[in-house]
Amino acid sequence: MQLLEVNTPELVQEFLLFQVKLYKKDLNYIRPLDKDIESVFDPKKNKLLRSGEAIRWVLCDDKGKTIGRVAAFINKKTANTYEQPTGGLGFFDCINDQQAANLLFDTSRDWLKARGMEAMDGPINFGDRDRWWGLMVDGFHAPTYCMNYNAPYYQQLFENYGFEVYFKQFVYYRTVEEKLEPEVYRKATAILENPDYHFQHMNKKELKKYAEDFRTVYNKSWTKFEGVKAMSETHAMSIMNQLKPVLDERIVWFGYYKDEPISFFICLPELNQLFKYTNGKLDLWGKLKFAYHRWKGDGKGMFGIVFGVAPEHQRKGVETAMVVSSSKIIQNNPSIPYEEFQMNWIGDFNPKMMNVAVQVGGRIYKTYHSYRYLFDRTKEFKRMPVLS
Repeated sequence: MQLLEVNTPELVQEFLLFQVKLYKKDLNYIRPLDKDIESVFDPKKNKLLRSGEAIRWVLCDDKGKTIGRVAAFINKKTANTYEQPTGGLGFFDCINDQQAANLLFDTSRDWLKARGMEAMDGPINFGDRDRWWGLMVDGFHAPTYCMNYNAPYYQQLFENYGFEVYFKQFVYYRTVEEKLEPEVYRKATAILENPDYHFQHMNKKELKKYAEDFRTVYNKSWTKFEGVKAMSETHAMSIMNQLKPVLDERIVWFGYYKDEPISFFICLPELNQLFKYTNGKLDLWGKLKFAYHRWKGDGKGMFGIVFGVAPEHQRKGVETAMVVSSSKIIQNNPSIPYEEFQMNWIGDFNPKMMNVAVQVGGRIYKTYHSYRYLFDRTKEFKRMPVLS
């Protein structure tokens, strides 16, 4: 076997196409957009590369046929926030061969270790957790936009090597028209009857305002998670500008207390239901295909990418009040095309949010594992702490 560092246009294409070849007979597989993967490794598009590092390889057999790929990276903003300095491994794909997988894992470990890391998480993204995070281990349905998809045997490749579950991730599902339980309305009533609270969907004409509202709540709610840094004003605006072309403002909701932002619930149309027709390309022809299938109404799903409530307003019914408010617009509305709803993964370290997902009718649809591997095999392994 031979490892090749991806450093030429030809090897970039091989890195992109290997997964496509591997899953060509899998009817659930949807090819990711090439540009979404390449943006992770482009210093002009991924600001983490200004301070961090990334590398990727393809693995060939003795006849020169590609049998695996992997990337390793160090996010300098988060690497030293853990008990052990921790790097990342991602974009892993491999034939069902433990020896081949071990070589990819060993190579990533050695590269990270040489740069001062003492552990590696995988498979994860070199960027935010809403993309390419975790290994699918149950619920092998079609992947949602920018989420990992893999064969069931990958779990054994990781665990046989010695990776351990750092946390589990659950994607919840419900149909849009399912009625909310009476208990949901009961919990929401006190908040909805309080004039200090109000909930509204986004207005794209005020994108800057909502970017700042999002940032305010995010920094209050999410920076308590291990490995999550505060979001800057520039980063928040960048996220909103990236989402703008596909935003449906009717499914992006914010909550306010005395006009101060306290919660958000950001959903998008489930883009993979449309991108599956573009074969990974968003050139002119790909854009025309995307526009045609969107006009045709082939996008029947919506995907909740992030949900947050400021800590001081949690456990008061704000979560359910926001859901009830949005349901009045989204449900039984002929102008809204969505029939199904998936909620982006919730970690098992966040039981409060798991409970909210169940309360609003969600049921576990997919399960992912985020693994960690400690380089010092004598050290005690610790799972992600549960949020209180």
